[in-house]
Amino acid sequence: MSSILVTGGAGFIGAHVTRSVLELPQFSDSRITVLDDLSGGFRENVPSDPRVDLVVGSVTDVDLVGRLFEERRFTYIYHLAAYAAEGLSHFIRRFNYTNNLIGSINLINNAIKVESKCFVFTSSIAVYGTAQVPMLETTVPQPEDPYGVAKYAVELDLHAAHQMFGLNFVICRPHNVYGEYQNIGDRYRNVIGIFMNQILQGAPMSIFGNGEQTRNFTYISEVAPVIARAPLVDKARNQVFNVGADRPYTINELAEHVAEAMGAEPRIAHLPPRNEVLVAYSDHSKCHDVFGLPATVSLSDGLRRMASWVRKVGARKSDEFKNIEIRRGLPPSWLSQ
Repeated sequence: MSSILVTGGAGFIGAHVTRSVLELPQFSDSRITVLDDLSGGFRENVPSDPRVDLVVGSVTDVDLVGRLFEERRFTYIYHLAAYAAEGLSHFIRRFNYTNNLIGSINLINNAIKVESKCFVFTSSIAVYGTAQVPMLETTVPQPEDPYGVAKYAVELDLHAAHQMFGLNFVICRPHNVYGEYQNIGDRYRNVIGIFMNQILQGAPMSIFGNGEQTRNFTYISEVAPVIARAPLVDKARNQVFNVGADRPYTINELAEHVAEAMGAEPRIAHLPPRNEVLVAYSDHSKCHDVFGLPATVSLSDGLRRMASWVRKVGARKSDEFKNIEIRRGLPPSWLSQ
């Protein structure tokens, strides 16, 4: 019987990864500990299953993390806990590095101590920065925001931990994932959730700049099963994978699709541009070679599924981030209700 840790398991991707792990026959008799501080996730996202135990706490709590590893001797770790607001990370640098880097190191240290079999880390294509598209795993990362810097630093530490201590890892770099359980009330991240929340509130969809920024948008079912299977696929061990959908869209095109899924007119409010990578999408050939071709979900179908869920949960309040460290250059819309 394996003991499994899923950090951030009450959040969006983590909740789906937990469900995907529960569905794997190799883990049918395993116990899963979900560690989440509920800062961006919700208790109701955690599967109601006797094999799953929710522990409310942070990966930055070194004593709690150490105690959990000592008591439960985790065989596999799925690390998804992070504050994933790329644009905001410029203005919350200390918070970003504490949560996304130091918290990760707490987990890696303890995984080494208890000799965990594999550490699955959910990174991001933010590590690439403005690299030529489509971004490949062989592309040398040059992150342009503190969020990407933190993610890449964790990747480097995992490589070092493997070389020094033999800790096996799999690194997944997803991008712009959307679907049910996403926190649509977070004003700083998850553009699709932001758009849908704005439509529910009767507000126009806000777009920074001219809306020609280009991204891939990936429905959650194309990502969570890959992450869940990662430690069980021998060819995936100690490798890095881009994970996600293949077709890029502009933000303007996305807004049209979201409005259609929500049955609304595409009302748009253009805001001043912010500092961000304008074109970012990746190649997934390596992932397909190792994990097989996923059951793809078109943008229109994925948005329709998410919109159905969003209508049920309703609009959610977007609170201002309370720990802004640098205010110079902060987009005004991020300070107002």
